[in-house]
Amino acid sequence: MIIRDYASHPNVMRKEDPNWKFALGASPVTEGSILRIADDQGNEGFGYASATPHMGAIPGTLEAELAYFRPRVVGRDADDIEAICASLDRAMRGAPQAKAAIDCALHELLAKRLGVPLCQLFGGKVRDSVPILRILAIKAPLEMAAQAQKLVDQGYRYLKIKVHGEVDLDVARVAAIRKQVGDDVHLTIDANQSYTTKNAIIAINRMADYNIDLVEQPVSADDFEGLALVTRTVPVKVEADEAAGSLAEIYQLVTRRAVDAVSLKIPKLGGFRNTIAAARLCEQGGIAYRLGAAVGSRLLASHALHLACALPGVDYACELGEFARLLDDPFDGIEVVDGALHLPKAAGSGVSWNRA
Repeated sequence: MIIRDYASHPNVMRKEDPNWKFALGASPVTEGSILRIADDQGNEGFGYASATPHMGAIPGTLEAELAYFRPRVVGRDADDIEAICASLDRAMRGAPQAKAAIDCALHELLAKRLGVPLCQLFGGKVRDSVPILRILAIKAPLEMAAQAQKLVDQGYRYLKIKVHGEVDLDVARVAAIRKQVGDDVHLTIDANQSYTTKNAIIAINRMADYNIDLVEQPVSADDFEGLALVTRTVPVKVEADEAAGSLAEIYQLVTRRAVDAVSLKIPKLGGFRNTIAAARLCEQGGIAYRLGAAVGSRLLASHALHLACALPGVDYACELGEFARLLDDPFDGIEVVDGALHLPKAAGSGVSWNRA
């Protein structure tokens, strides 16, 4: 089966809340590209390339990278996924978001040609659904508490609180949310690198009184020793995100036990193959992992869902429901029900492109 078509489509999705922000920035839209790859028999697969500046991609460079990779994909046998992806790595270092879109589209193309759900390519499912953790943007404490209650009323039982590095105000945010939602809702914290090491230790120890499950990336991604010190010092599970931007970085985190857990993201790691490899590293090192924030189309969420349902070590709620706060999604086919995403049974990813 020879690849004949390869086309990228820039994608802009408005945020339901145009003032949504986190510690690294704010934007009223989420941007990316939809990649379509088709073979000479009419089978097609889709990938989502995320234009995420703090993960190294903006729309212009993303489109340029996808265009650069096109001649290395078109004309190849669609089944030769490993060889195609190896050629991309030889052609350019980095570019994980563009490579992820190609990797995912090729896997979906193969699954559709075989007539099987995508997870079958990863060894089959070990679960039929995953609980979804929803993210609360940075606002005043009472505003965040009100938004938390809305999500709980919709059936969510796992929430992630974005914080900003201001210890007293961040602790007040956690306290207000816990008071609002009660003790049965799981709370996590995401600082997006906004604390110094000492302030992270102070803040997390104070937040621990409100029964939080984990804290994500409390200090700078470059501060490996600081991250390890926080992990050794606080009573709460510490998870790496921005510090886990490649297989090499995850290898260091795992072998040196600098964290308790790792947030795996398909766009950040360059596709399914590298994300599976990262999961195996974590499993061998006794480090917890889950699928982190898949912010973008339902296409991206569905790809991550299939992987989350195939990886036995996923031990916590995954952040695959953020499409619910975005408008103008060109894909449909999955929805969060009672706080969980259920694995589609259709061939491929289970979502479909609304070509209109």
